[in-house]
Amino acid sequence: IDYKETFAPVARLEAIRMLLAYASSKDFKLFQMDVKSVFLNGFISEEVYVEQPPGFENSLFPKHVFKLTKALYGLKQAPRAWYERLSSFLISNDFTK
Repeated sequence: IDYKETFAPVARLEAIRMLLAYASSKDFKLFQMDVKSVFLNGFISEEVYVEQPPGFENSLFPKHVFKLTKALYGLKQAPRAWYERLSSFLISNDFTK
């Protein structure tokens, strides 16, 4: 239903500087996630099916498709799914928007 929508959250340089300054002042340990793997942490609520990727076809069922339960890099729903999961985690830990 939202296949024409594009969701692309962008971090401003000022926000990144503020995060780094705050983390430095509180001696927080920061970690970086690769963009391609971070989307695997987002669960999608829609039904999305994909064909078998080249080189990974099942020889018994070559025409079958896969139903996704997690977002994949390149999927239009992936950025929104990841953002929703991160947002709900932060809110449950007393952060506010």
